[in-house]
Amino acid sequence: MASMITATAVPATLAPLVEPADALTAEEVERYSRHLIIPEIGTLGQRRLKNAKVLVIGAGGLGSPALLYLAAAGVGTLGIVDDDAVDLSNLQRQVIHGVADVGRAKIESARDAIAALNPLVDVQLHNVRLDASNALELFAGYDLIVDGADNFATRYLVNDAAAILGKPYVWGSIFRFDGQVSVFWEQHGPTYRDLYPEAPPAGSVPSCGEGGVFGMLCAAVGSLMVTEAVKLITGVGRSLLGRVALFDALGGSWREIKVARDPEAERITELTDYEAFCGIVPEEATAKENTVTATQLATMLASREAGLKDFELVDVRESGEHDIVRINGSVLIPQGRILAGEAWAELPQDKDIVFHCKAGTRSAAVLAAARKAGYQRVSHLDGGILAWVREVEPGKPVY
Repeated sequence: MASMITATAVPATLAPLVEPADALTAEEVERYSRHLIIPEIGTLGQRRLKNAKVLVIGAGGLGSPALLYLAAAGVGTLGIVDDDAVDLSNLQRQVIHGVADVGRAKIESARDAIAALNPLVDVQLHNVRLDASNALELFAGYDLIVDGADNFATRYLVNDAAAILGKPYVWGSIFRFDGQVSVFWEQHGPTYRDLYPEAPPAGSVPSCGEGGVFGMLCAAVGSLMVTEAVKLITGVGRSLLGRVALFDALGGSWREIKVARDPEAERITELTDYEAFCGIVPEEATAKENTVTATQLATMLASREAGLKDFELVDVRESGEHDIVRINGSVLIPQGRILAGEAWAELPQDKDIVFHCKAGTRSAAVLAAARKAGYQRVSHLDGGILAWVREVEPGKPVY
């Protein structure tokens, strides 16, 4: 995270983002009456919400509470971008979905939940993976973006597309017990690139699926994201633009840091290859000679058991993941210890080593680090333990 950089001050207040819609109907007056009697919102603010078009990136942990509260607040048009399907493991935190939705497209499940909560909301579904080829076209049809993405490539893409189009967006992030929320708007203050000028090394920051997330944290962070969205739409209060709110769920505390525009940063004028920018998969890790399939690994393990082949199978996940499911015969050495240089003495250079993680991302990063450290006889499991369970031991649990 970048330290604060001196730059032009962020405006104390911002004009309302959206013009008001026509008069509210009798049903809308009754439905939103608790908003209407708040002087700062009132009828005018509610009419702005009715006229607002908000695009939510992801119907997952943060998108779930965000979509529900935006709908309940009376945002007139909600767009949802997600190409994923509901999985049983999602239900621990993605409260917009239910057991009956497992296997369904998340956008369809979310649409039905929104309709049940507030049928007055127009829901637009975008069953696509957000990328550089569609982001500008999608964003152009909305006033405000709410970014609930769970990966760095998408976060940088959202930032750059919003900057090019001159649109504000609300960003949130969660990991285990910690959450972050801010507002970015290049025309009036800093962007995500001022907070994180460079993407972290590939595999160095586990995803929620790899590192875990405290389910209830999604509600705290998601609801604050909606609070910021409503403030931007209606023009009330002081935006988090130029500030990042940090929540520590274990400590039960909020704190704040300031972030400002880097006056020397180049203006964002075009989109790029964000997976390459974030180094999602090191190129050498994709080379055929550096990967083994699940079935190949099973054959190797059988040969080792028979005394015909000697190699080390290293699980680079965290201990909690190893406890859930493991490949028999593997040794646990978490990725963090290897990348920090603490575990090289535990890795032999005189025999083959196969690294594995959950899906292949972290093991690819470890493989690249091992190559740089002088290890030549290294490879990693393509698709990780998910591929192993799917292809070799389908009775084992997945997470």
